[in-house]
Amino acid sequence: MEDGAGAVRAAARDRLRAAVVDVAPVFGFTVSFGLTHRLAVALVLALAVGAGVCVYRVVCREPVWRALAVLGVVCVQGALAARTGQATDFFLLPLTVHCVMAVVNAVLLLLGRPLMGVVVGLVTKEGTGWRRCRVRRRAYIKGNLVILAGSLVTLAIQLPLFLSGQAVALGFVDSFVPLVLALDLLLGWRVYLRAVGEHRCGTHHGRSDLMNDARNDLMNTEISPCLERTLP
Repeated sequence: MEDGAGAVRAAARDRLRAAVVDVAPVFGFTVSFGLTHRLAVALVLALAVGAGVCVYRVVCREPVWRALAVLGVVCVQGALAARTGQATDFFLLPLTVHCVMAVVNAVLLLLGRPLMGVVVGLVTKEGTGWRRCRVRRRAYIKGNLVILAGSLVTLAIQLPLFLSGQAVALGFVDSFVPLVLALDLLLGWRVYLRAVGEHRCGTHHGRSDLMNDARNDLMNTEISPCLERTLP
């Protein structure tokens, strides 16, 4: 359990550090467009900064795919904005991804498979073993609700700015979104740990506890749609 918690904290810290670097192209685009109001200039600067981020990741000996990912995303964003001539379309791709992830997060939560638990299971290599423990399942739901709430609040700010064509304001908000989501993940993890408390599950379970866990799993599809209303 401790090793798993350490792996999750390390992954969250890594995501937090990466967020600071990844927003550089967006910040460069926003500042240049705000000063010049020329889309071409902003796109050139964003691509230049994206290339700089790519080189920085290679120098830091990060995986090549991670280095190229930021540059690839910036290229797609630039192509969308150049095609329509609208600066706000530079943010269409990340905004779409954010919306899709929020929907997936909500659907998985309603199905009793909170995305937080799925991701943590992959990071710790536990898989879906946590679903056999009712305490941990509820704790993941609570932590996931925190993450989903932060995502929805962010979207509530971004979408009106995008629809009203406020590119500069949207850019500054978008620059902080990865940082906010990373901090939201850490907060959700703290909520999970507090909800779990001193509870430990594993080989010390007796036969009756295992039977109860199995029965709870079978009933999960009935409990999950109402997000287990009996949560304390």
